[in-house]
Amino acid sequence: MKRNFWIAASSLLISVLCLSAARYSDRINDNSQEDPFETPRTVSQTPSTVPLSPQESMKTFRLPKGYHLELVASEPMISEPVALAWDGNARLYVAQMETYMQTVLATGQSQPRSRIILLEDTNGDGKMDKRSVFIDHLLMPRAILTVGHELLVNETDSYDIYAYRDTNGDGKADKKRPVFQSKRKAFGNVEHQRSGLDWNLDNWVYETIDPIRYRYKNGVLKADTLPNAAGQWGLTHDDYGRVFFSRAAAGIAASGFQINPAYGQLDFPDAFEEGFNHVWSAIKTPDVNGGPKTLRPDSTMADFTSICGQSVFRGDRLTNSIFGDYIVAEPVARVIRRANIQNKDGKVLLSNVYHQDEFISSSDMNFRPINTYTGPDGCLYIVDMYRGIIQESTWAQPGSYLYDQIMTKRLDKNVQRGRIYRLVYDGLKPGPAPSLLSDPTRKLITYLAHPNGWWRDNAQKEIIVRNDKSVVALLKQIALGEKGPLAAQPTTITRMHALWTLEGLDAIDKPIILATLNDPVQEVRKTAVWLSEPWLKKNDSQLLDKLESLKNDESYDVLSQLVLSLSYSKADQAKAIVQSVLTGHADNTVLTGIERTLKKAEETRKIGSSRLAALNPADRQLVREGAQIFTALCATCHGSQGQGTPTKIAPHLAGKFKLLENRDEVIKILLQGLTGPVEGVTYHELMPPMGTNSDEWIASVLTYVRLELGMQSFPEMSSGYMNNFVLVKPEQVKKIREQTANRTKPWTWDELIKERDLLRQSRK
Repeated sequence: MKRNFWIAASSLLISVLCLSAARYSDRINDNSQEDPFETPRTVSQTPSTVPLSPQESMKTFRLPKGYHLELVASEPMISEPVALAWDGNARLYVAQMETYMQTVLATGQSQPRSRIILLEDTNGDGKMDKRSVFIDHLLMPRAILTVGHELLVNETDSYDIYAYRDTNGDGKADKKRPVFQSKRKAFGNVEHQRSGLDWNLDNWVYETIDPIRYRYKNGVLKADTLPNAAGQWGLTHDDYGRVFFSRAAAGIAASGFQINPAYGQLDFPDAFEEGFNHVWSAIKTPDVNGGPKTLRPDSTMADFTSICGQSVFRGDRLTNSIFGDYIVAEPVARVIRRANIQNKDGKVLLSNVYHQDEFISSSDMNFRPINTYTGPDGCLYIVDMYRGIIQESTWAQPGSYLYDQIMTKRLDKNVQRGRIYRLVYDGLKPGPAPSLLSDPTRKLITYLAHPNGWWRDNAQKEIIVRNDKSVVALLKQIALGEKGPLAAQPTTITRMHALWTLEGLDAIDKPIILATLNDPVQEVRKTAVWLSEPWLKKNDSQLLDKLESLKNDESYDVLSQLVLSLSYSKADQAKAIVQSVLTGHADNTVLTGIERTLKKAEETRKIGSSRLAALNPADRQLVREGAQIFTALCATCHGSQGQGTPTKIAPHLAGKFKLLENRDEVIKILLQGLTGPVEGVTYHELMPPMGTNSDEWIASVLTYVRLELGMQSFPEMSSGYMNNFVLVKPEQVKKIREQTANRTKPWTWDELIKERDLLRQSRK
């Protein structure tokens, strides 16, 4: 009787799996359609700036065949939404920047009047029908992450991160505790502060702007410094733990994804198909920072300028072809880009899925997509801030082109709205809600095999947060490719999750590493190399012998990770392995790029330390603060080492001490901005004013630029020379700020030279 029952049950399971597989295989591969849109792309030359209802606005969207949007929430339920986070039971937290640009001059922006809203779908129809104010009186919350039953929150102008919890079930946080605190004050411009808090596959929590990542342990976040800061608004990762940043100011849709940020920054200009940065709007876009010169003849924006809010779609309830694609928003163009990700000989490449077109576009001038997510139901979610002004006031000062466009079109009148959409596909029903917070840990393990990456990520995180060691043996079975508690053979992705879950539980051991280094699957071998780093830091000879056997591995991904991970070992054997790999693959651009990146990081550290040694502790700290600001913000346009960018957005600064010699000039440039040619060269971006930042902020970044970049031709300088001619003090910034208080427009290079000459004549 029992045997017959299990035979029947097994037959039923097989039937369900076969039906499921058939359903997925029958999906339309929309990449292969010759004409994926019902109508050709057109440009509206007379878009209305009057706010539309959510229902009317949805009629303005253009999507490929089969896709359509559903409204999840809108005003008055939400207002000025910027970021989302689901807990393990699919309750949705919405971060709202409710004081952001409520007027063109950002009146009242620094008041703590923002909130985080908790939304719930109580009947499973995909629309939020229950709302509570989870936290109020916040200063524009900008980064949120659910961890167990708590929500981690970072606010604007602060590095501190707090955990909030609702202990009585009324939907309102009644418990608050610090999980990370810093005595440093965050710098001012709203667009140049952190976002993210993305729990990656490797169990590190990443953020943008700052060269830092966190490890959540025993209820707090422990910080780890990174070689470089990266990105602006938006952060995501893929199935393999690649972290994707974006750089709006430079129009770079994705960066930092070739190697993990822990090793440095490696980007390739040819990682994108030709013309990838061109954007294809369905609406004339006059409200751009760069003015008419950045527009096409049809008045549409030519290239990315505010790219943000990226995600790698990892859900299971859209078409097969979109799985693993890169999704990124462009709120000035009112579009969302979809790009295909490919791996060629270890180099990650991106290409637009639609030729001279966009995945999603709208002719509603108030459509402002700023974030995208894979949801627990397997669909794609879009955060639409739905407002008139999207740029911060720094770029919209009176007298500027953007200011005139805002006031003429009355874009400043649309505030306090917002929409959340989910993208669905005809015939595919969104998945059920999870219950990860209440499910037993053994059941969470089965979710590591779920087809939706959201479930896998959150199951891994929940197991680690619980620190439940009772499942270690089961995780090891899965990591080694055995079924364990799973109904089927674990996939490569599932095995990777199992390995990293073991790491998060402090249960990864050398036998598992040694076994998986022999694995026939290249991604498992790569993961094992990555996980071997704690032993490599101790120069473990057994691990080094094993890694030496991989120096001729057929996978470039494995070889790249081998070079990266072995950089942590000081053993001669490690250096020999690396040299063998590099010599044997001298024509591979990824491996040679990794070699340059690691050497550059070491050279920069040595040069920086030698110059910093001549400074007093306070001035050293000034330079360190400036380095962080430069790498997070200025490097976007000036290059990571001040070498400029291939697109020549801004002047290169490396070795240009004469260009930076006059302190008053460079202070003025940061306070009020710079426009027009510099030393006879025309650049296609305005240097925006940074005067909203503090005197200390400006002094620190200028000191770093003048000391570490401008003086690269003079590596050895006396401390007296540096103190007298290189360092910029906050009191000097304050003086120039007071002298130029009435100036409302950017400087030109000719103006600054003329002022310099007049000053010199007056001193004679």
